[in-house]
Amino acid sequence: MSSLTHALGRSQFGNPANKGNLIPLEEAYSLLNEWVPNERLHLHMQQVAAVMKAWALEKEGADEQTARMWELAGLLHDADWEKYPTEHCRVIIEKLEEMNVDPDLIHCIASHGPRYFGVEPVSNMDKMIYVFDELSGFIHAAALIRPTRYEGMDVKSVLKKLKTPSFAAQVSRDDIHDAISRIDHSLEEIITFIIEHQKNVL
Repeated sequence: MSSLTHALGRSQFGNPANKGNLIPLEEAYSLLNEWVPNERLHLHMQQVAAVMKAWALEKEGADEQTARMWELAGLLHDADWEKYPTEHCRVIIEKLEEMNVDPDLIHCIASHGPRYFGVEPVSNMDKMIYVFDELSGFIHAAALIRPTRYEGMDVKSVLKKLKTPSFAAQVSRDDIHDAISRIDHSLEEIITFIIEHQKNVL
């Protein structure tokens, strides 16, 4: 069932002439520091960025420029959530369009919640940010209640918590399963990858 609470009303973003244009990481962090006082949200975006970059390099065979685009998508996907909650993610999209950023990066951010924004994930980058977004936050929540945090965390315990509706109830299980259904990797494989690659992003 659709719940287009933040429908963007379009599926084309940016200017094709800007393909390959990325902003420096320092500029992305400067934007986050300005727009995102919430440290937990800041951390979430850093964790998604780390996992996105690692996936691009390890699973997609990406070069450094492409991996940086994946990283920037993770870093900026919720940049306007705190400051402009009713306009999420319209504001960050318009900001990146003004900055003449690669349209693929903008489309990726626009597609990280298809049920909310009405933009379908198309590329592998689009699909993976949709996969990682909810699961990254969920796994971090699971780590925080463990005495050893990420150390010794296993897939089985995460799967068990996913089946417990009261745990991290704000995380949409429907979105997680929909996202996984769009890729050729299992939920177990994705959980393992996230644990491994975000455990040091604290």
